[in-house]
Amino acid sequence: DDGRNPSCSFKDRAGCVVAAVAAERGEKVICGASTGNAASSMACMTASLPVRTIIFVPQTAPKAKIAQLLVFGAEVITVKGTYDDAFDLCVQASRYYGWYNRNTGYNPFTREGKKTCSFEICEQLGWKVPDKVFVSVGDANIISGLWKGFTDLTKLGLTGALPQLVGVQAQGSNAVTRAFEGDGKILAVSGDTVADSISVSMPRDGCAGLRALKETGGFPIVVSDSEILSAIPELAREASVFAEPAGAAAYAGLKKAHEKKMLEEGETVVIVVTGNGLKDIASAMKTVGEPYLIEPDMESLKKLVSEKLMK
Repeated sequence: DDGRNPSCSFKDRAGCVVAAVAAERGEKVICGASTGNAASSMACMTASLPVRTIIFVPQTAPKAKIAQLLVFGAEVITVKGTYDDAFDLCVQASRYYGWYNRNTGYNPFTREGKKTCSFEICEQLGWKVPDKVFVSVGDANIISGLWKGFTDLTKLGLTGALPQLVGVQAQGSNAVTRAFEGDGKILAVSGDTVADSISVSMPRDGCAGLRALKETGGFPIVVSDSEILSAIPELAREASVFAEPAGAAAYAGLKKAHEKKMLEEGETVVIVVTGNGLKDIASAMKTVGEPYLIEPDMESLKKLVSEKLMK
């Protein structure tokens, strides 16, 4: 559950490494594009450092993630367009102004941070590699990071095999899946999904993500927005983990794989929950409805209990 990290997402693994590299190099300005998590992570990691953090986000980024950015002191530029538009503008700005670019799939140190999740998984399993690891995929930098981490451990002789990596994608943001099932060429898709953290038209680390699936004998699986939203309360009530849509997508993918009989009996399976549900309250509320509202007296309470709670 990477929702327990400092900024409440998996992206802190990348953010802390990029911040360390920037400090080592004496960078004065760090920029990045994000739907929210990578940006809020970068802002969190640089908040107390003598460096300016300039973030480009699409206009549709959830308010909670924007709030994090501003509270941590980042300078936020909202772009009238998609994540891909924000990404491209950020790259142009970094080249023009000489800013240090943190972008996923652009800065190689992001993968070095994200691979640490593989180390923790193996450590917590007594240095045994799980059979399968389910993780949501947008830009594909997380799955490529996991792949690199597991590969590093194998080459060092600390583990004996690679787990099958399963990339879970939203139906409207499934470019990696299409490439895997097609001719291997990654082409742009709409990127339209309720799971903003994996809403990507053209995956910036797609080639490495595709390689991660193939070299581990893994596979992609696509889930709908309704399946993602349904997974939020189910994961919360069964495992006490409140996930944002992208984090819950991994669980939705596991459910679908089970329904399609893609799992073997007795396998060890890990789900990587990449972000906290408090990041996107609006999506969570779609799945649970509104609380009861009554007058502050016993008669109102008795009526509610008899008509609703104990019905």
